Amino acid sequence: MIIKSINDFLNMEAASGIILMFAAVAAMIIANSPLVVYYDMLLDIPVQVAVGSFEIAKPLLLWINDGLMALFFFLIGLELKREFIEGDLSQPGQVTLPAIGAVGGMLIPALCYAALNYDDAVAITGWAIPTATDIAFALGILSIIGSRVPLQLKVFLTSLAIFDDLGAIIIIALFYTEQLSLLSLSVAAVILATLFTMNRGGVTNTAPYIFLGIVLWVAVLKSGVHATLAGVVLAFFIPIKGDEGEPSPLVSLEHNLHSLVAFIILPIFAFANAGVSLSGIGLEQVMAPVPLGIIIGLVVGKQLGVFGFCYIAIKLGWAKLPTNVNFRLLYGAAILCGVGFTMSLFIGSLAFEQGEGTSFIYQDRLGIVIGSLIAGVLGYFVINSGVKRVEDPSLEQAKLVSAEEHAR
Repeated sequence: MIIKSINDFLNMEAASGIILMFAAVAAMIIANSPLVVYYDMLLDIPVQVAVGSFEIAKPLLLWINDGLMALFFFLIGLELKREFIEGDLSQPGQVTLPAIGAVGGMLIPALCYAALNYDDAVAITGWAIPTATDIAFALGILSIIGSRVPLQLKVFLTSLAIFDDLGAIIIIALFYTEQLSLLSLSVAAVILATLFTMNRGGVTNTAPYIFLGIVLWVAVLKSGVHATLAGVVLAFFIPIKGDEGEPSPLVSLEHNLHSLVAFIILPIFAFANAGVSLSGIGLEQVMAPVPLGIIIGLVVGKQLGVFGFCYIAIKLGWAKLPTNVNFRLLYGAAILCGVGFTMSLFIGSLAFEQGEGTSFIYQDRLGIVIGSLIAGVLGYFVINSGVKRVEDPSLEQAKLVSAEEHAR
């Protein structure tokens, strides 16, 4: 009975978002209790992997952020490739609106943050933090509303989040890269050439791809480029078509990784990064430029950017509203895009994890938690009130019949 209940819960659409939320709340509770000493000790545990004279030594927190999150980005890469080749994003008519919305949803929040932090050379490096969207949380909120939410709205939000993730990948590659190692980059280039040859040669067994992917991750980690990008690049070489009569290697990997990422990796990441101490936190701390810039970016910038760009595109005839979606529901989805949480925390760790930026590491988490919470609550109420108006078609039909009888 207990096992069945657990399986039923894990099969819920909102399950991953709920687990993610509990992991974040648990981290915040511990960070504000006497247990915080053990929480910090756990994340600072040194973990070392050595082969001969070659070694990788990092605290546990960085193994989570650089290692486990590489699997998360690998899954994103698999989803991107599948969607662009044979999914919803393979249809030009369904790509335009979410793509335009994603551009606005990255540009305006970044400008909001920059407007408050442009005069601080260290703080400005966090400009990309409010550009992110946490699709697990956003879809989890939609699923709480239930089946009344039009499927087309979920497709729009998912498609926009995919473009948002693609934008985050580009931002990380271009703006959060350290001093480069030519030797490590050369090794990575050889691995990429080998992966390309295997893909074009029709190799469908995923084992050699995974082995080379691990080597690629190590090379990228040592190169100065953020290691998570190795996961995205590897995914692009996984074949989408298997041997005759065999399932797709890409789809199989995506299916096998989904539960691992949704129910283990992302909650671990949230637990490791959401531990914000609220001791001494008051209005003055919340109104500091870094957290305020993130809050305004997520709550105001996201909805203005996504909805504003989509509205203009629709009015200019560049795109169309999805079927069964009105502007009220579109606006609600735009607000939900302000739930940055996981991706915002990740980008924040890149911006402020070392040097002078460490002084902002808790400020950015404070802004992310508050901004994501506000966006989630507002988005829920806007969409919930919007679907109530159209949730009972029979009622609308009854009103029409009554009006016709009254006219007679």
